[in-house]
Amino acid sequence: MSTLFKRSHMCGQLNMSQEGKQVVLNGWVAKRRNLGGLIFVDLRDKTGIVQVTFDDTIPKEIFDMADSLRSEYVIGVKGIVRERSSKNPNLATGDIEVFAEDLVIYSQADTPPIYIKDDDNVDDNLRLKYRYLDLRKLKMQKNLTFRHKVTKIARDYFDSCGFTEVETPMLIKSTPEGARDYIVPSRVYPGSFYALPQSPQLFKQLLMVGGTDRYMQIVKCFRDEDLRADRQPEFTQIDLEMSFVDMDDVIEIQEGFLKKVFKELLDVEIETPLPRLTYDEAMERYGSDKPDTRFGFELKKLNDVVKDCGFKVFTDALASGGDVRGICINGGSEKFSRKDIDKLTEACRSYGAKGLVWLRVMGEGEYNSSVNKFFTNEELRNIADVFDAEAGDLILIVSDRPKVVFDTLGFLRRDIAGKMGLLDDKRYNLLWVVDFPLFEKDDESGELKAMHHPFTSPKLDQIELLDSCPEKVKANAYDIVLNGVELGGGSIRIHDRNLQAKMFEVLGLTKEECEEKFGFLIEAFKYGAPPHGGLAYGLDRLVMLLLGESSIREVIAFPKNQNAQCMVSEAPAPVDDVQLEELGIVTRKAQL
Repeated sequence: MSTLFKRSHMCGQLNMSQEGKQVVLNGWVAKRRNLGGLIFVDLRDKTGIVQVTFDDTIPKEIFDMADSLRSEYVIGVKGIVRERSSKNPNLATGDIEVFAEDLVIYSQADTPPIYIKDDDNVDDNLRLKYRYLDLRKLKMQKNLTFRHKVTKIARDYFDSCGFTEVETPMLIKSTPEGARDYIVPSRVYPGSFYALPQSPQLFKQLLMVGGTDRYMQIVKCFRDEDLRADRQPEFTQIDLEMSFVDMDDVIEIQEGFLKKVFKELLDVEIETPLPRLTYDEAMERYGSDKPDTRFGFELKKLNDVVKDCGFKVFTDALASGGDVRGICINGGSEKFSRKDIDKLTEACRSYGAKGLVWLRVMGEGEYNSSVNKFFTNEELRNIADVFDAEAGDLILIVSDRPKVVFDTLGFLRRDIAGKMGLLDDKRYNLLWVVDFPLFEKDDESGELKAMHHPFTSPKLDQIELLDSCPEKVKANAYDIVLNGVELGGGSIRIHDRNLQAKMFEVLGLTKEECEEKFGFLIEAFKYGAPPHGGLAYGLDRLVMLLLGESSIREVIAFPKNQNAQCMVSEAPAPVDDVQLEELGIVTRKAQL
């Protein structure tokens, strides 16, 4: 058993202010170099790297021990801080080095299967399999520390605003809404199951019924859904709920939180109040309910301009209730070749678009397009005039059902902006999107479903439309968006049991289904529910964006891979027959 050297300093915190002082360091060997009478060791801990120097003035057994060191050995060092004769400007501790006086080896290490450096470019699955090694990288430690600071600010800020942190249950009743639940079998009640929560929604509303008034929680949530760069089967929310508030109250509190996070962690001043866009305006201008406003390329509607044209693709789309819209890429005519546009057209197909019409503004009243034979030069000029297009601009047009048009052009404007280098990670465009539709139609069944969830309150002046035109009702809902990504969303909730019953009715739920799924909430409302509303941030996504990372896996200690597997523990995995028998479960092999 090695003697423990009690640490006096962290490696990355040493500087000239400690010159001449004895320090005690613990950490991992990042690199060792033997120059004969001198041995240099780069010692690493979570704060950074410092150079430790062993020379031949120390006892031979210490020098020989230093010579035996290899990468990732865990050691303790006692030594004197001295100014370096050859400084390293690329290292935070590059002005000093530690001349060793004593050394202890806590544990030796085999050659690691991945390099412990930030720019190793190793395969993601290998990084995740050896995540405990990957976490030694300074970037990963910096990311986790940054995440910790976000959660600390959240707890401190919301505490100062009168919120109480309350833990809600992890084993709940399955109420499938949208994504699939993760199911947990009960041993005590054979044939019955718990579900892991997709969110604490119902329980935080019950906390408002219970008089908690202001609740917050940094909480794990679970959704069994296909993964993307910003999704994981288990993720973390900063979850909030408030009583006796309206939308403006909730937004004001959240803007204070965001202002504090940006200032304390990025030294960026956020001007509040933040801009607000209605859902309809966001879709009309940007083709997305989470618009990126760092650049232009806004959508323009062309229905009136092309309604009498000879191009059947456009006229057929309009005749079937669709739209014709486009975006103008300033200076895009020279930047995007025909081959580039063909690639864009192919990418648009994944959003449902059947094609992409392009129009180049050539100057002096001349135009070149993919549909020249269907349009006169004057008709092409009329299209260009809608965008105030100038010579060198490129116009891209999509015609289809409104949803396909919005989705396609919303994708195109951001994809093209990325290709043109217009997505500045150091520019933070925050905004609220408000006045969402309360309902949306299911693409397959055509039935109405709640756009957010069935507990979202309609705009109070539109309640009467629930009987006659429910698809026109707006929700008392709001999303916070940063640079085209939704950071969080929320709503004012329904607190009147009769209105809640009406909401369930419009959604086609029978009284029996309501009782089965939400009976405990309906029961609670009988005993007096305050007006309330809240919001939840995706913590992983928030930290990812603030750090400029492209995937939430970079800000989670032990994330799942793209197949929802934990590469470290190899979960999910079979369990033994004894456990299955206790649970009354029989498994069968999947049919391949």
